Amino acid sequence: MKTVHVHGERDVRLQEAPPPSLLRGPEASGRDAIVRVVAACVCGSDLWTYRGFREPAHDRGMGHEFVGVVEEVGHAVRTVRPGDFVVEPFYVADGTCAVCRAGFSAHCLHGGLWGADIAGEGGSGGTQTEHVRVPLADGTLCVVPPGSTGEDLLPGLLALSDVMGTGHHAAVSGGVRPGSTVVVVGDGAVGLCAVIAARRLGAERIVAMSRHADRQALAVDLGATDVVAERGEEGIARVKDLFDGIGPDVALECVGSVEAMQQSMRTVRPGGNVGFVGVPVTGGEVSVRTMFGTNVGVRGGMATVRDYMDELLPEVLSGAIEPGRVFDVQLPLDEAAEGYRLMDERTAIKVMLRP
Repeated sequence: MKTVHVHGERDVRLQEAPPPSLLRGPEASGRDAIVRVVAACVCGSDLWTYRGFREPAHDRGMGHEFVGVVEEVGHAVRTVRPGDFVVEPFYVADGTCAVCRAGFSAHCLHGGLWGADIAGEGGSGGTQTEHVRVPLADGTLCVVPPGSTGEDLLPGLLALSDVMGTGHHAAVSGGVRPGSTVVVVGDGAVGLCAVIAARRLGAERIVAMSRHADRQALAVDLGATDVVAERGEEGIARVKDLFDGIGPDVALECVGSVEAMQQSMRTVRPGGNVGFVGVPVTGGEVSVRTMFGTNVGVRGGMATVRDYMDELLPEVLSGAIEPGRVFDVQLPLDEAAEGYRLMDERTAIKVMLRP
């Protein structure tokens, strides 16, 4: 089967790999499943590897988001069956450990990220491919109701594997509630989904910080009430001016850079909150001195997207929210390198890959 690999800075290759199979033998737990990938995608976090900021973490392929059809399940799988259409979160989780039960399945005691070895469950591969073996299938996979998987719904379902749940995690972590005022720092797919989440949770006013006309327009369509293109000191002042010089209640940090975190913490009003989900590859240090001097709270981190799927899935299916609109380019898996290039150059918001 074909699998996407990054071999070095801006070096994306499609390689052949043997298809995965269920673990066999007396020590196999029987809790895995084989899924045929219907759609995968390129994530903004994949670009850090593409740009050479971090080494490829494994030799099993790139990617951590997909939707697909279950083809085979292990003997101990109880909630997933062959033929089910499923959404996969960007991590593996059993759904039953103490941490999962507390609502933080991204930190499952027995799970892990795609491409890593899962204790007792074997290694998992990247998801920009044609078939994936899913460890801990019962806790990891979310089954979509039959008849709800048409082409028009595919982008929205794929968004649930990461960006919609991540944007939602930012809004929940920041304490967005009815009547809140919000600024979203970052206009990538996660930032745009954070706009959706803030509106869904009842925010009264949502400022999208964006310098790209197409993303500004989409942010407004998705629920933003204001757009600010400036950054740095000018951007902070511009946002504060929209709120009587004080700032909004909540900032949602969806980039992961030092600049984005500082922008968020200095823009929000005294006593406000920052919900952060940007992957801090280039650093996103938090100033305790700033927190002390402003009473600004900071909460967030790796989004527990599997925990949000049951809540968000019905609204994607009904059309109440449309996170699939962040996919503005669709390419065959063979053209994955072009997808990476388009996202790196910011000429695409998010690229869907179709095996």
